[in-house]
Amino acid sequence: MKLYLTPGACSLSPNIVAHEAGVALELNKVDLKTKTLSGGGDYTKVNPKGSVPLLLLDDGESLTEGPAIVQYLADLKPQSKLMPAAGSIDRYKVLEWLNFITSEIHKSFSPLFNPTTAAQWKAAATANLSKRFDYANEHLKNKQYLVGNQFTVADAYLFTVLGWTQYVGMDLSKWPALSAYVERVAARPKVQEAIKAEKSLS
Repeated sequence: MKLYLTPGACSLSPNIVAHEAGVALELNKVDLKTKTLSGGGDYTKVNPKGSVPLLLLDDGESLTEGPAIVQYLADLKPQSKLMPAAGSIDRYKVLEWLNFITSEIHKSFSPLFNPTTAAQWKAAATANLSKRFDYANEHLKNKQYLVGNQFTVADAYLFTVLGWTQYVGMDLSKWPALSAYVERVAARPKVQEAIKAEKSLS
């Protein structure tokens, strides 16, 4: 299988999940500005959306959208416990977090990365993110991970997007539980492997 990604982007999340689950992937770097592949070629011919990640399966099928890809990868290796068992309340809690992260946190960063965004809009986006961080910080005060003490695909996603705070001038230390959580996830050996794998493509 092949994972199309851009170092530092949300595609780090499925890359982390693959490493944690022990799923071997061929990494393919995408330049999101030019929509080109590292070896040449038009990425939009691979993914008409022009975004990352994209997972190309061995049978030619493909999946886009990080939350879908991480569930697929985790279900390939159920023993990894990256996705709780089907029908369990914990699985629905992981899905709840995936939806919250993608709709309320991930997309809220978009105006902060856009150089044409007006200062007033950026301030509003920052305030919105701060409220979401307040919620996650409170949730994590007495938990190792988002769903109890088990690292899941939702943690790979939240860790990835929280890493963007350093690029938009948000000081994560304002949220002690979140800051400690990022350090905890970053210390996981498989997370380090995924980060190093991406850096090797830069």
